[in-house]
Amino acid sequence: MELSLAQLAELVGGSLDGPADRVVSGINGIQEAGHDELTFLANPKYAPALAGCRAGVVLVRPDQDVPPGLAVIRVDDPYLAFAKILTVATQKPYQPMGVHPRAEVAPSAQLGLDVSVHALAYVGENARIGDRSVIHPGVYVGEGARVGDDTVIHPNVTIGHGCLVGNRCIIHSGTVIGADGYGFVPTADGHFKIPQVGVVQIDDDVEIGAGNTIDRAALGRTWIQRGVKTDNMVHVAHNCVIGENTLLVAQVGVSGSTTVGKNVIMGGQTGVAGHLTIGDDVKIAAKSGVHGDLKPGEIVAGIPAIPHRMWLRNVAVGRRLADLFDRVKKLEKRLNALQAKDGVGS
Repeated sequence: MELSLAQLAELVGGSLDGPADRVVSGINGIQEAGHDELTFLANPKYAPALAGCRAGVVLVRPDQDVPPGLAVIRVDDPYLAFAKILTVATQKPYQPMGVHPRAEVAPSAQLGLDVSVHALAYVGENARIGDRSVIHPGVYVGEGARVGDDTVIHPNVTIGHGCLVGNRCIIHSGTVIGADGYGFVPTADGHFKIPQVGVVQIDDDVEIGAGNTIDRAALGRTWIQRGVKTDNMVHVAHNCVIGENTLLVAQVGVSGSTTVGKNVIMGGQTGVAGHLTIGDDVKIAAKSGVHGDLKPGEIVAGIPAIPHRMWLRNVAVGRRLADLFDRVKKLEKRLNALQAKDGVGS
């Protein structure tokens, strides 16, 4: 990466205060960046670090005060601008490698243009891999599965038979898409397994973290809609719908047949019961347990999940319980003394 400050400002649509012809060749943290590197200030907490900053240029908000002589590019969202520049700086031209001799591709599988299928990958009968998609070592693409264009499947991912993955998706290592949903009927002799004959459908521009498990539907589909991003170790059960642009943070678990709306955020280790409806734009704090439907726009926390403001009040009271207990004991002692003095209860 070698870009002038003028080029960087144009790239992110920012306003440059500094020498337009200065060139930077790297990106670093605000305390580590040198004179030939770019950095950014997104969190006001780190604003004092600007005083000693040696960076060639800093991405800041339009109203940020900066020391004299420090070159800055003023943008509405420094974090987004940083992400865009980092993307440009790290992108490499795609070089298709074709099918490795040690890969196994079924005769009836269809491979698009300029694909890369690495060693020890398996592509099953009637499966289809789209143009410019990359199948890394150890990936299993089952019979009749579909992978769209420009999608990257990282090592040791399983895509079960008949499952669908869209365009421009990223699926990280160790994820299993299309294992059987958890469906059993209790009987006198144990638990009778319900065949899981549906699929998983993952729409375009989805990123699935490492070690996810997304179960196939009993009937129909488990549906991950466009733009969803999941962190590592997330579980989505059979017949769930995860709405567009929703974020599921690490160790979230969503039970079967629950519908999650658009633009929802679930904090880490949140658990959601089955057969619920979570409305659009809901935010759920980490380690929450959701046992009922949530209306669009609700913000909840706790086990069971309650409105966030109420949860904050409860937490504040909880911290004072020991003091409140001591006060109550003292009041009881005083009350008993007064009652004894007045002869009450004798």
